[in-house]
Amino acid sequence: MFFQIENLTYQHPGHAPESSPALKSISLNINEGEWIALVGANGSGKTTLARHLNGLLQPESGSVLVDGLDTRQTENLPMIRSKVGMVFQSPEDQIVASLVSEDTAFGPENLAVHSGEVQTRIQVALRQVGMWDQRERPPHLLSAGQTQRVALAGVLAMQPKCIIFDETTAMLDPIGKRDVLAQMQLLHERGMTLIMITHSMNEAALAGRAILLDKGSLAFDGSTEALFNDEPLLNRCHLEQPSRYQIKKILKKYFPGIEISDRGNEPLNYVIPVCPEQIKKDHVEPISPVENDDPLIVVEELKHTYLRGTPMAQPSLDGVNLKTKKGTTHGLVGATGSGKSTLLQHLNGLYQPQAGKVRVGQFDTTDAQVDLKGLRRFAGLVFQNPELYFFEQYVGDEIAYGAKLYFGREGLRERVRMAMETVGLDFDLFKDRLTNTLSGGEKRKVALASVLVVNPELLILDEPSAGLDPLSRQGLLTTLRKLQTQGHSIVLSSHNMEDIAALAQEMTILQHGKSQATDSVGELFCDLPRLEAAGLAAPAGSSLTMELRARGWPIPLNVVSLKEIDTCLDTLLEEKPV
Repeated sequence: MFFQIENLTYQHPGHAPESSPALKSISLNINEGEWIALVGANGSGKTTLARHLNGLLQPESGSVLVDGLDTRQTENLPMIRSKVGMVFQSPEDQIVASLVSEDTAFGPENLAVHSGEVQTRIQVALRQVGMWDQRERPPHLLSAGQTQRVALAGVLAMQPKCIIFDETTAMLDPIGKRDVLAQMQLLHERGMTLIMITHSMNEAALAGRAILLDKGSLAFDGSTEALFNDEPLLNRCHLEQPSRYQIKKILKKYFPGIEISDRGNEPLNYVIPVCPEQIKKDHVEPISPVENDDPLIVVEELKHTYLRGTPMAQPSLDGVNLKTKKGTTHGLVGATGSGKSTLLQHLNGLYQPQAGKVRVGQFDTTDAQVDLKGLRRFAGLVFQNPELYFFEQYVGDEIAYGAKLYFGREGLRERVRMAMETVGLDFDLFKDRLTNTLSGGEKRKVALASVLVVNPELLILDEPSAGLDPLSRQGLLTTLRKLQTQGHSIVLSSHNMEDIAALAQEMTILQHGKSQATDSVGELFCDLPRLEAAGLAAPAGSSLTMELRARGWPIPLNVVSLKEIDTCLDTLLEEKPV
């Protein structure tokens, strides 16, 4: 038995004594070589449990044994941490050196590994995560996704017996996620114990066993297949089925005679019936509405180089062109390091053009006299790692900060209350919470509320759903749709193609700092060669739409979510399955 957990209870310091513990009497065992998916809603205790497994936290009551070593005995901790590596939810927390290669070497050097072996481990680990070519770059100049890769390389270089992945793929592009998951599969086949904390049920389905936490308690411990077939339990714990389960349910609902081959985690194999001619005649695809040609944002030939004029100069943007319309949601997609975050930070004046043009509303950022305060009131930016920019101790004060700058204290309490309620944070429950005690998802909600409190016309969102559980993600998407209907324009970047499919009308593909294409979401998600070339992948709904259209079903190209497909088929068949 590699992990033995008995009656583990833990309460975070700083919480009121009467508040519910983060973990409540958890008892379970994990065998060496298992692949575990640790799942649950935001704040359910996943990261807290994980940090007990390598001795970063010690039980308030109960015990945790790691390969027979008790985490409560201080002398055991060095050995425990050499056996159990952890890639944190915020990878920059574990970056300690000034160069990528030096950071990767830090762990094995502290284990007294011979210098020649250290160099071998550095190369192997960085090549495994696709960062060998960046080995001489400073970590603080990397994108969030690249930083996650470096953090993983540092753990791999230590060659532990177990690795805990805490939302490791959250900031990676689809191809990067695929590569990391393939690496997990390889490590598992070699006998390594893997514990994967994830809000992606598609990723969780890869594991053989699922451990589900609900409000600090153990709600389920069994096979992932059993968990994902228990819809009442998933609904109760604010989770959802993986895409493959949802697709299978839709196909069985409308085509009950269809044969579906389903072997473990292999792709579903099925043949959709040909659409009857009468249905084709009765349903014609709608004509796209006439677009408003008055652009809200104009970006022309934008270029930006980090550390320009130094030996460490790194081009980030190299000729970006973009136009968006008022009242719409525009998505930015691209591989890790393609320039998405840099482009977004030009849209509210954090960067001003080194070359090219950027106009946002009435603000021309090429003008040295541009009103940057007015621009940032007009265009609110939520960063991809918002917790790095918190500086107030309490949630209410953090959210109120911007509103105080623009409006003073008059009506401040109600502004904060409205912003918190918009993002799903209970005002009375959260206003006096310490910001450093929030879960990753709760921090993202606070960051969004901190921007909404000043009611910007344009919302700029960088990876807004990373770290959110399925229910919170759906709540965020609902909130953003509501804001759009109220007249807000939105520009968002995301590695989650499902988010883009659910929110955006148009999107731009960035690759190596260049804008490769701008078109409707439906058109670009159907262009599989272009997506693949940019390190992207179509969302599950878009892929199913293309399969249905290939069999003659008149599903519009702009139908790119599984929910929309369900609605379309229901309309086409009038609830009469084929």
